[in-house]
Amino acid sequence: MNSIGIQNFKFFKIEISLLLLLFFVCNFSYAQLDLNNLNNTNIGEIHGNFQSDAQYYIADTTIGAAPAPEKLLLNGFANINYSKGKFSAGIRYESYLNARQGFDARYQGNGIPYRFATYKSDELDVTIGNFYQQFGNGFILRSYEDRGLGFDNALDGIRLKYEPIKGVYLTGLAGKQRSFMTQGPGIVRGCDGEIQINEVFKKLADKKLILTLGGSFVSRYQKDEDITLILPENTGASAFRFKLNHNNIAVNGEYSYKINDPNASNKYIYKAGNAILIAANYSKKGFAISTSASRTDNMNFRSDRTASVNNLLLNYTPALNKQHTYSLLSFYPYASQPNGEFQFSNELNWKIIKKSNYKLDITVNYSGANDLDTMQLDPSNDSTLRGYTSKSYFIGQKTLYRDWYMELNQKIGKKIKMSIIYSYQEYNNTLLKGASDAGSVKIYSDIVVCDVSYKLKGSKSIRIELQHLATNEDKQNWAFALAEYNINENWFVAILDQYNYGNKHVDKNGDFDKRSHYYNFSAGFNKNANRITVSYGKQRAGIFCVGGICRQVPASNGLTLSVTSSF
Repeated sequence: MNSIGIQNFKFFKIEISLLLLLFFVCNFSYAQLDLNNLNNTNIGEIHGNFQSDAQYYIADTTIGAAPAPEKLLLNGFANINYSKGKFSAGIRYESYLNARQGFDARYQGNGIPYRFATYKSDELDVTIGNFYQQFGNGFILRSYEDRGLGFDNALDGIRLKYEPIKGVYLTGLAGKQRSFMTQGPGIVRGCDGEIQINEVFKKLADKKLILTLGGSFVSRYQKDEDITLILPENTGASAFRFKLNHNNIAVNGEYSYKINDPNASNKYIYKAGNAILIAANYSKKGFAISTSASRTDNMNFRSDRTASVNNLLLNYTPALNKQHTYSLLSFYPYASQPNGEFQFSNELNWKIIKKSNYKLDITVNYSGANDLDTMQLDPSNDSTLRGYTSKSYFIGQKTLYRDWYMELNQKIGKKIKMSIIYSYQEYNNTLLKGASDAGSVKIYSDIVVCDVSYKLKGSKSIRIELQHLATNEDKQNWAFALAEYNINENWFVAILDQYNYGNKHVDKNGDFDKRSHYYNFSAGFNKNANRITVSYGKQRAGIFCVGGICRQVPASNGLTLSVTSSF
């Protein structure tokens, strides 16, 4: 851990010591008030959870898994939360010894990077320490955590939430963002207000038309230390949103604007950014249809203008494409492009048959993304250093991503459940990977999935999952098979294999050395709130995405132990 990390860790320990001291003093004082009735004294509740993921790595040249300098790598954390009445406090201890492959190496060592204390009264909610917060759809502020991505941009500071009257909600905050085991240099300040019109005006309380309005403002302060450019030290972003509901129809939208923000992501241009999102859906029992579209232009917003990849992101560009969980469906995932994209999504859900022992549901989705219609400016004539211009609300000619998706879910009797999925995807390999050597410019793939579960006697069940991806580009065809057997309510075993049987790569001996099998064997035990899983096998290299945020996953081979528990 570097010197900054050590200083922060010492600071964390001092703060936690003070919080624990306050906790014990308060409870000791409270108990002293009623020593004769100690059994009825409410000293509060403690809850938490624990997770540890350790992997032993084995070098494997057949899949490109390089030897690990350390054979065993570990990610672990524990949350401990205390609550009593209107007061709550908590800490999260994290350990990276060292971080598992695919996670940023700046997650290193042990520490308490997350701690908080909150007091809630009838109208006021005060939090000191760390917290997560999102304004609207997240276009100008979204701090959150996703452990699978290794993503955590928690704020550290003070947050106030106030409800002056019913239907009016105000939030104000100031703090710094987490940057792995330390903090970023920028100071973040923000405010948000939301008005639920039907609650504020009593005459509208029983109306079917429900309207909610909201607005946000976020600023980042970072000292200008650049010797070649004059950079704005205060960068502001604002947003306005609305929600409209009437019977079975719901419409919501948001517009955001950010002043010029030269940063590493946009190559230090002085162009303002903006984003707009509009979504609508109609639903009734057994049927729903929705549509949405968004346009984003130069909206990469960070608390450190020099940061890159997923570090110190202040905002979030919502991903409208279908979020896949099956392996081959997510083989070519779409990553949101905050510096320029037009997204859309249309989906239909219909419960065709609703009998108790025989059900049939269908989901159809068409989603995708294009670039923007832009024009680069001549640097010699671009006195304002805007870099480029874009035609407002026009879609660019280059397709980034397309997904035509259909899913059938069927229940047959009390024992059989089946899902059949087909997806045709178009993926702009060069533009999305951002490299000239990324391979084929476009990848077109057909993916089919069949997932069948069969309930046996008692708590026993078996699940079979078959997937196939066909493409003439990139690494060609893949096949996937999984078999899972739940022995009882506590034990399960599973085996899977991904096989790149269509790969045309041939080594000098004429062998298909790239037609690799990525097999995995796993077994697990569940009891109450505890879960232990052991697995051995291979992991293919690729990109793992959740909601448009992604991380690179290297090829690996080895033994993995995962333990989770909560109390």
